[in-house]
Amino acid sequence: MAYTIGIEEEFFLYDRARCQPLIEMNESFFAAARAECGEGVQREMLQCQIELVTAPHQRVREACAELARLRGGLDAAGRSFNVGAAASGSNPIAQWREQKLTQKERYGRINDDLGMIGLRNMVCGMHVHVAPPEGVDRIALMNRALPFLPVLLALSSSSPFWEGRATGLIAYRLAAYRELPRTGLPPSLSTQAEYDGYIAALAGAGVIPDASHVWWAIRPSLRYPTLELRITDACTSIKDTGAVAALYQCLLAWLVEEGDGDLHNGPLDRAIAEENLWRVQRHGLDAPYIDSLAGGAEPIRERIASLVDWLTPYARRFDCVAELSHVDVILARGASAERQLDIYRAEVAKGAEPAEALREVVRWLIAETAGVMMEDIMPQEDKACAAISESAPRKSRNP
Repeated sequence: MAYTIGIEEEFFLYDRARCQPLIEMNESFFAAARAECGEGVQREMLQCQIELVTAPHQRVREACAELARLRGGLDAAGRSFNVGAAASGSNPIAQWREQKLTQKERYGRINDDLGMIGLRNMVCGMHVHVAPPEGVDRIALMNRALPFLPVLLALSSSSPFWEGRATGLIAYRLAAYRELPRTGLPPSLSTQAEYDGYIAALAGAGVIPDASHVWWAIRPSLRYPTLELRITDACTSIKDTGAVAALYQCLLAWLVEEGDGDLHNGPLDRAIAEENLWRVQRHGLDAPYIDSLAGGAEPIRERIASLVDWLTPYARRFDCVAELSHVDVILARGASAERQLDIYRAEVAKGAEPAEALREVVRWLIAETAGVMMEDIMPQEDKACAAISESAPRKSRNP
């Protein structure tokens, strides 16, 4: 059915007690996770990572309920084997030179193609699949969605650290991921027929075996009849996951049914989208948002708030008003990246060495990912901010 939704989340694995990154998959842990989660838990290319995958659902709420069950099962298995799973776009502590590949034929082929870059692909994302109505050209829809990708990245940003240091970026994952071929914004293809020709040319030349080796920020899925959002960092909080998923589901419905038909993959739109992406990578929710149609810029928080109001009728239709409204909480207290940086700076201010401060960040990531001990870990200012955001009435805004 149209607008069904599925979610994939990637996680880093840690020694739970020491908050140190794992390099090798604990096979007993993985077997226990499989027993808890079934096929909903999957290996990733690097042994330090793991993935959770939902079935297709009609409502975001249902997908998040499944994710909550899967995250809970993963956490339960981890407790038995001193393994902690954490959702963040980059690993605050791990070193790429130490990573080991998962022994799987597909991963071996990818690594043979990528060389050293494969081991450097130490990032975790969230992928959201939404199925447009039958007959909708997914490439045309993908192009119309391009200007909104920076908004979705800003809400999910969770990658301010890399190899034991603050990067100066809020969403570093995308910078690291762009080392890979066929990443970033899609090239200038206008229709499904052009896309099919592109894939046929690459496969015919032996460059890729199929379209699953195209890793753009947004792409038509090979396996499912969906348009797959891939630009987003892994969201630490499952409520943030639901908010981003709800926004994406409602956005695609609006673009299909009544969105501005002038939005396309032209040179100006792509150039502005690229600049907006960089601004978000650097500044997150404090970035300006440049409007290629109206000209000028506005704070991205204002742009997101207006978009939420604009899409609320679709949220009512898809029964995801609560999930979409959680965007306001993210805008008020910051995405995961800001919260990680707050913890890090607070620990350093108390006299901790950077490595010790980063372990506290990891401790928070593990707890927040599992949804446990949040009241004990959340800084007092975040508690107050979240409480105000949850209880305050929504103000009307112009789109």
